[in-house]
Amino acid sequence: MTATSALSLPRTTATAARVLRQLRHDPRTIALMILVPCVMLFLLRHVFDGSARTFDTIGASLLGIFPLITMFLVTSIATLRERTSGTLERLLAMPLGKGDLIAGYALAFGAVAVVQSALATGLAVWLLDLDVIGSPWLLLLVALLDALLGTALGLFVSAFAASEFQAVQFMPAVIFPQLLLCGLFAPRDAMHPVLEAISDVLPMSYAVDAMNEVLHHADLTTAFVRDITVVAACALLVLVLGAATLKRRTH
Repeated sequence: MTATSALSLPRTTATAARVLRQLRHDPRTIALMILVPCVMLFLLRHVFDGSARTFDTIGASLLGIFPLITMFLVTSIATLRERTSGTLERLLAMPLGKGDLIAGYALAFGAVAVVQSALATGLAVWLLDLDVIGSPWLLLLVALLDALLGTALGLFVSAFAASEFQAVQFMPAVIFPQLLLCGLFAPRDAMHPVLEAISDVLPMSYAVDAMNEVLHHADLTTAFVRDITVVAACALLVLVLGAATLKRRTH
């Protein structure tokens, strides 16, 4: 029987439930997704223990970047493991379309991302005293969208890797350029014009800009709405591309 093409809510939720059951029996992966961003924020706060203003400046940006990176790593490896083990091919031989599989993974890891983002945001704002002028709920929204973007990117690049090691190797190509050009280390408008132009098309740049809008503005700004719209649209686009490039054969 061939895989169906129409997206089905029952098939999608069944896929998400299967992925969550697998994660429940993998405490190391759960720790990586949920605890590592919190630990990194905690360490960062004490690295800048004598300079609270420095932590306020970069802490909000990293609150979104850490979830993106961890979700990218976990999702790419988990999806690649499904393919190399033959699970993916068996699933797609059933009445399960590529869209169902991708959407199911996105839903499952999105649920984990909610927990991850909530814990990291709560830790940063209420325990580590991150000084934010805007609403912490907006910080949570950006962190969640960043985690979903990391999930989407991980699902997408897994289609081009033949092993878990190769999946990890995509990080320097996909994540590191965004990290360097997102405005975390230097204002984007102070970069070389070519690098600034490249940064304008990278979704992490808009994630950092959105965090900075919350950091410095008490009210919801037009720039913030634009930034989170770009991040959400990029995540959706990458998910669609991930479904289109998903290969049915194992390697």
